[in-house]
Amino acid sequence: MAENSPGTVLSSLNQGLRQSLQEDPNVILLGEDILDPYGGSFKVTRGLSSQFPDRVLTTPISEAGITGIAGGLALRGFHPVVEIMFGDFTTLIVDQVINHLAKFQTMYHGQTCAPVVIRTPMGGRRGYGPTHSQTLEKLFLGVPGLQVLAPFHLKGDNPIGSPGKLLYDAVTQGISPKLFVENKLQYPMKLLSDDDLEEYSITDRGALTQSSLPFYEMRLKGAPASKITLAAYGFMAKLALDALHQLAYQHEIFCELLVPTQLAPFELDPLLASARRTGRLITIEEGTLSLGWGAEVLARASESLGTELKAARRVAAKETVVPAAHQLEAEVLPGIEDIIQQVREMV
Repeated sequence: MAENSPGTVLSSLNQGLRQSLQEDPNVILLGEDILDPYGGSFKVTRGLSSQFPDRVLTTPISEAGITGIAGGLALRGFHPVVEIMFGDFTTLIVDQVINHLAKFQTMYHGQTCAPVVIRTPMGGRRGYGPTHSQTLEKLFLGVPGLQVLAPFHLKGDNPIGSPGKLLYDAVTQGISPKLFVENKLQYPMKLLSDDDLEEYSITDRGALTQSSLPFYEMRLKGAPASKITLAAYGFMAKLALDALHQLAYQHEIFCELLVPTQLAPFELDPLLASARRTGRLITIEEGTLSLGWGAEVLARASESLGTELKAARRVAAKETVVPAAHQLEAEVLPGIEDIIQQVREMV
């Protein structure tokens, strides 16, 4: 359970949903236990059912049913937002998403579409055990017609903050169905302001490449040329930023961090440009090592850069179930020290 404190990722996401409900009468929220006073397991919908009682609807415990209903609403012109209580349960909506929502636009030659947004908390480090702690978005990468998004904890120029703005845009723009991945440990995190990031240079490479989605590039101001490119998203981008800082000040190894907010379809030009400069690339994710986001990024980087990419590695979870005991969980999931170790070995 997270607290909906002002200036946090949780508050930003809540405001993003609130703004979409206020501006678009076709937005409908569906999910288990999302009504007040509970407001969902992680409180992202808290307060919304009181303000919009006819458009924030609690549902039975049937993830496939919820997603199927959302698909029908989308076909009738609504903009449904589905909350799947834990990301582990997205396995129950695979048929609805892959064989229906993601295919409608192409199957029916653009005559219809299903702009459903499916929000879900992923990740461990909360002691919730094997079936409530997984990071499974890699199961949905590479599905034609489906976008997969993950917020980063920047305040940004928008009053609701960059996580909420990303969610607001997902709900109100575009015609593709979207999986919106929120790491559980992101919820209480403070949005990083300009003051928090005073020693960093931050560029939105997405804007520079005319992408509609942010793709952040971060490095320490005044640092020597970077030796390694780190690529991470969501909560792992926070750990990668901490590792970048420690590597610079404790080991005099300088890196730059690339943070995409769209995991699929891939828009890798900013990352490839960075890897071309540094010649070394490390991908960082909380999901298991094999056949994941990092593996695909490194494969594409190798294809595009050839011998310009001198070294490449992945940091990811061990390939086992996520334990409930905190000490064992910490051994399975990747942390800051794992990133630092991989960087030092590479250099």
